[in-house]
Amino acid sequence: MCFFHLSRPSARQYGALVLRRAYDATWGRVFALAYDRMLGASEQAGLRDLRRQTLAEATGRTLEVGAGTGLNHDLYPQAVTDLVLTEPFPPMARQLRARVAGLDRLSSVVEAPAERLPFPDDSFNTVVVTLVLCTVADPAQALREIARVLEPGGRLLYMEHVRAEEPRLARWQDRLHGPWYVLGHGCHCNRDTLALLEASPLEVERAVRGRIPKAAPLVRPLLRGSARVAGGKATTGGLV
Repeated sequence: MCFFHLSRPSARQYGALVLRRAYDATWGRVFALAYDRMLGASEQAGLRDLRRQTLAEATGRTLEVGAGTGLNHDLYPQAVTDLVLTEPFPPMARQLRARVAGLDRLSSVVEAPAERLPFPDDSFNTVVVTLVLCTVADPAQALREIARVLEPGGRLLYMEHVRAEEPRLARWQDRLHGPWYVLGHGCHCNRDTLALLEASPLEVERAVRGRIPKAAPLVRPLLRGSARVAGGKATTGGLV
């Protein structure tokens, strides 16, 4: 007979878990409630147009990963026939459901992390991420999951703030990463998303650099573009 012993978390791990839960229950809730307002100036200054341009190529059954409060929801083109929105943080997901309920487009909201998408292989024609990969705990795994759920020939459309190309700003992103991570509810301001995309099962088709208007300098550098599954697909046995 085999006996399986579940290891208990160490005191340090338990303390970190308690702190994270307290952080999510306090600042996390404030951050979720204030999110749209914090982005308001940038949205009005051109970020909303950048969202619309990014989403213009979405077609067929579409998955948006980390949909947040739903700022993209009314910008999807008519070519999208079915829209599924995932969001792992419950306070954000509640706002997302409220926004979806008030709009004409039919869509479904699923609470799930980017690293464990609860969909079969080859489920979607398009996957969308906008200002999401900076907060994902394991972005490499998230990109593997995105590649898994995309059908052959399917496309990832992305718009992300990224590590600066300019060395001086990149150094400041590194120096202030810790405080920004706390302020931004898990945001990694110095994440090299292009390198992550290039190392993923996806093949980058287009990567256009720009800036988020009226954003803080640490999160101003922007990368937009598209990627497809490269070569033959290898399934990873995701949740069904």
